[in-house]
Amino acid sequence: MTVYDIAREANVSVATVSRVLNNTAPVKKETRDRIVALINKHQFQPNALARSLTRKETGMIGFILPDITNPFFPEVLAGFDHEARKLGYTYFLCDTISTNEENDRLYDRQYERESQYLSLLMEKQVDGIVMIGGRVDLAKPDGALVQEVEEASKRVPVLLLNGSLPRTNLNRIAADQKFGAQLAVQHLIELGHRDIGVIGGFNHMTNTLQRLQGFRAAMKEASLDVRKEWVLTGGFSVEKGQEFTAKLLNMKRRPSAIFCMNDLMAIGALKAAHRAGVNVPGELSLVGYDDIPQASHSIPELTTISLNSHEIGRQAAQTLDKMIADRKVPQHQTVVPRLVARETTAPPRPASPE
Repeated sequence: MTVYDIAREANVSVATVSRVLNNTAPVKKETRDRIVALINKHQFQPNALARSLTRKETGMIGFILPDITNPFFPEVLAGFDHEARKLGYTYFLCDTISTNEENDRLYDRQYERESQYLSLLMEKQVDGIVMIGGRVDLAKPDGALVQEVEEASKRVPVLLLNGSLPRTNLNRIAADQKFGAQLAVQHLIELGHRDIGVIGGFNHMTNTLQRLQGFRAAMKEASLDVRKEWVLTGGFSVEKGQEFTAKLLNMKRRPSAIFCMNDLMAIGALKAAHRAGVNVPGELSLVGYDDIPQASHSIPELTTISLNSHEIGRQAAQTLDKMIADRKVPQHQTVVPRLVARETTAPPRPASPE
């Protein structure tokens, strides 16, 4: 059964059947109903390859992300998937890290896999590409890594999420990372905390640098000192959250509150506090970042910063669809984070009398 057979049996032109299939122009209701009935009767499915040749589109999008096991990225993907399917797209999901291990060698392999996926997606003739994490998060990416993405963008629309590539004009959608960190620290300060530490992130990544800027800005605004020994970077995992929090709790003078660079770090911090017999939030307040689903299921429930990850994904699908259609879109779109106050933050205990 072909589109020509459907047209012949419905006694309409092939163009009319095409308009119904692609919803590209209005068709009289009785005619549309007749065509749809025949499509259902014969279980007709248009040939995607033939359609791509005529429309110069495949209906496929490439989505490159790091570490699908990190709950933040599936949340972004869920928003993207919901909107992309409504717009008629399917996508190739390209995961560039298959382990939570954190070391320089691993990240070198990640960038290699990104390059491989970019090449593969070009071969598959996708209509557009979304990139989140990886080289997009580097503060000073190698020029070759930037050039690869620029070259790809000359062939298909490329959209960056929550990151950027310096000295390029690539379209991007990003949460205001600095503002999110300021919200977190201001919340702790308003509760009465003055001794605040920060754990997590990597100093070569822009999201970490921006969140540290927000942390320091909030502390400066409140005329509070940042103690260098209370700023521990070098990871985003639960394990690192445990390690860094245990280190802070073992110090002679320890913070009354910790700002964690993501929710996985905060969950690790909760575990470390529990093992040390430190009550959260009675003796130690914790704020996470990202608002992953586990944040509302931990005990106690985690206070965190929401990056509206589902909205970022949904907005990405809408924006990329416009870019594919060669419609004008803003070069940079900002998503505003918000504080989600739950159970891991409280006023500090009064200091014990000497």
